[in-house]
Amino acid sequence: MPAKTGQEYIDGLKKANNNVYIHGERVDDITEHPAFKNVVRSMAHLYDLQYEKPDKMLYDSPTTGDKVGMTFLQPTSIDDLIKRREAIMEWARTSGGMMGRSPDYLNAEVMAMGMNNSLFAEGDPRFAENARNYYEYAREHDISLTHTLIHPQVNRAKMQHEQKDANVALHLVEKQDDGIIVDGIRLLATQGGITDEILVFPSTVKKAGELNDPYSLAFAIPNHTEGLKFISRESFDYGKNSWDHPLGSRFEEGDAIVSFDHVFVPWERVFVCGNASVCNRTFRETNAVVHMAHQVVAKNIVKTEFVLGVALSMMDAIGIDQFQHVKDKGTEIMLTLETMRSHLYRAEHQAKLDQSGTMTPDYAALDAARNWYPRIYPKLTEIVRILGASGLMGIPTEADFQHEEIGPIIHRGLQGKNLEGYERVQLFRLAWDMTLSAFGARQAHYEYYFFGDPVRMGMTYFDGYDKQPYKDYVADFLKKSSSMKV
Repeated sequence: MPAKTGQEYIDGLKKANNNVYIHGERVDDITEHPAFKNVVRSMAHLYDLQYEKPDKMLYDSPTTGDKVGMTFLQPTSIDDLIKRREAIMEWARTSGGMMGRSPDYLNAEVMAMGMNNSLFAEGDPRFAENARNYYEYAREHDISLTHTLIHPQVNRAKMQHEQKDANVALHLVEKQDDGIIVDGIRLLATQGGITDEILVFPSTVKKAGELNDPYSLAFAIPNHTEGLKFISRESFDYGKNSWDHPLGSRFEEGDAIVSFDHVFVPWERVFVCGNASVCNRTFRETNAVVHMAHQVVAKNIVKTEFVLGVALSMMDAIGIDQFQHVKDKGTEIMLTLETMRSHLYRAEHQAKLDQSGTMTPDYAALDAARNWYPRIYPKLTEIVRILGASGLMGIPTEADFQHEEIGPIIHRGLQGKNLEGYERVQLFRLAWDMTLSAFGARQAHYEYYFFGDPVRMGMTYFDGYDKQPYKDYVADFLKKSSSMKV
């Protein structure tokens, strides 16, 4: 099958009728429900864009010859890597980088897992074949995926088997001839209700050991599978128009708790079953984390470009671009953007072929970027808030401007140096939705925890960094200094 269109994506969701709950009710038709319909349309636009720009967004399938999504591409050269990244950025630009879990994120993951599949054979030889077959299936059917990684936050001081209710976390219940039965809860599926399938990632927040094996699972199943429920948080799409809420009304992805009530998973969809050691090594040894980080860094470059564009437009709109502290704040965003671009350039141009023949970016560059961006993004949004000042509070709605009596008043009273009142408020509403609305606050929180707790990630980064050359450099310097005659 060729890459899907936007309408095919919508029709698939209607037919699947995923078991989704929000605001205390089961959703009858997720494509028309107020909490989901707008982001569904934004997702549909991504699929239509593949056909609007086929040279950039599609390629010939190596198995069927059909046109399939470029974001599924197994890169075998640096040029391929760049082509895939350009497709990623094309999608990201439709939302200003505000859709963090657009399909390309997991498309890159299933490619890496499917090509570097030998690790899964440690549990069962067929698991390696399953991973390869699933990549082919997802690519040929243009499957949209959500995923779930973490266990419920019950008592983080204890392992899952030590919890008072050891069965609350997703766990293996039974192995059968034709598959496995799983039960329990997982967090936190972004786009849980508006995608085709769910990929249960191996949770790495555990020690490898026999007592943790029942919680050590990786598999993929359709979102309409019997016993599977998505319990969505409150929607930040408040039903406002795209003038008043330019981001939240279009790109509110949603996040969901996932409940597995004795769910059956056929063996051909299982990648890890009861092996904590394999779980802990999956992301790194399949290079999945490298290709996911490549997508994330590309997306975050677009996001930073968008933040910079908003900041510069605000400066120009109200004539503050000549103030020293304003220029300094603009410079901070620019430096962030150029630093992220440099990380990406190094990652791509120092890429190497891995054992599967996949051109894999330089992870050191991507790892630095993915550790740094969660620490700097809150600062970027703070800059936008400071630049907007009280102007981010004085933001009437579009209906106010359309009112016969008060419209002319605010149009005149809220004019800027280079924009009329209507246009200036529209810009400032965008800045507000990026930083101060519920949608904007979720973006900041989301970026901060994108790959996990930044402090914990930093500890891992520190522990894994090759420190010896720098210590040797200092020791050698001191040795030479002590031998010099003065």
